[in-house]
Amino acid sequence: MTKLGMAINLSRCVGCQTCANACKMSNNVPMGMLWNRVLTEGSDVLDGVQGAYPNVTRKWVPLACQHCENPACQKVCPTGATYKDEKGRVEIDYDKCIGCRFCMAACPYNARVFNWSEPDHDPDFQTGYSKVPVRLKGVMEKCSLCKERCDDGEEPMCVVCCPASARVYGDLDDPDSEISKIVAKQDVTVLLEGKGTRPQVKYWE
Repeated sequence: MTKLGMAINLSRCVGCQTCANACKMSNNVPMGMLWNRVLTEGSDVLDGVQGAYPNVTRKWVPLACQHCENPACQKVCPTGATYKDEKGRVEIDYDKCIGCRFCMAACPYNARVFNWSEPDHDPDFQTGYSKVPVRLKGVMEKCSLCKERCDDGEEPMCVVCCPASARVYGDLDDPDSEISKIVAKQDVTVLLEGKGTRPQVKYWE
């Protein structure tokens, strides 16, 4: 079996937002929406800090769909639009999505966004990877782990563009893959451990 996932080294992340912007461009994500965000731990503002001057610290946490082994979003989808593919990725069939947003409410990671209006692009045409499907008003969107790129033998754009090489992508079921070696060697964690979702995105420092 193949189980694609990602590992992110938080000690390397510098909060530059390159991953978020690379994802947005490659996947034709409309204005006002992000599939990939970089949060600041312990703060509710972008690039916030913990503590009080002069004793402050800052730590960034990249966040997107966790491609869970046991996805809550899939369980509540009434049409089967959310599904797990043969490589372990959680994907959306946009033709089946009715915009009920049950998946949005069920996701404990707040990783989904909704097209409330006709998608607005700047420039005003589709850019990015040519095989990425066009999404219309009234459907859910989220990180697809760059399905189209990866099916063509490429890596997710966030991995390719990270200037700090903080991200590693690969097959978690292949013991010889770089990601499997990291998981075996490092003290990796997952977000919201204990929720039962079993994320395929791992973090370490």
